[in-house]
Amino acid sequence: MQDDTDASMPRPPVRELRRAPLHEQVAERLRELIVHGQLKPGERISEQALCDALDISRTPLREAIKSLAVEGLIELRPNRSAVIAPLRREQTLELFEVIAGMERIAAEHAALRLTPEELRRLDRLQTRMEACHEAGDLKPYFALNQEIHERIVAGAHNAVLVSSHGILLSQVSRARYFALFVPQRWQDSVMEHRMILDALKAHDAAHAGALMRDHVWRTGQIIADAIEDRPAAAS
Repeated sequence: MQDDTDASMPRPPVRELRRAPLHEQVAERLRELIVHGQLKPGERISEQALCDALDISRTPLREAIKSLAVEGLIELRPNRSAVIAPLRREQTLELFEVIAGMERIAAEHAALRLTPEELRRLDRLQTRMEACHEAGDLKPYFALNQEIHERIVAGAHNAVLVSSHGILLSQVSRARYFALFVPQRWQDSVMEHRMILDALKAHDAAHAGALMRDHVWRTGQIIADAIEDRPAAAS
């Protein structure tokens, strides 16, 4: 008698669970440490200390460092040492000049292209972000702030714009986190986000774009004014 549980029974497809390569996981962790200022601008990278802290070998660490150098978060020096890229005033202004333009275009298109569900999601994110601001919860506030910017860019439904914006995102994220330590800017930013959301809900492309441009550029100026150009810390 044949067993009913033989190979003729249909089986659910086996899905391979993809885990990010180790060097990508390391890069993500280093990116977080740099953006949040735990690895400081100009600081020399100690490979041994990071290997010990992350319990990894030098190979994935070095691959991660190369990736973050491409993103502009790390500078590779001729003597093969690596340092956390300094925040420079002129470079910051140039960066935010570009990002303000990109996000203006994104907001203009998003005002006309966001789906009702995408708008509801932005509304929920805004409410949560405002609650974090009221509670003084910096890190969750920052994560929500970043997500709102990224979702507005995605809401433009323009793959080239999303890709181009993504190339600069790490540098912008670090600078934006720095701006949160200016108390008045934090307060103003919350109100500006609410105004941008209202313009998106009204499908007012020109107003949404202008508000976003001014919001981003104002942040860039405040960061630049707080930066002193100085050589990277000596290794």
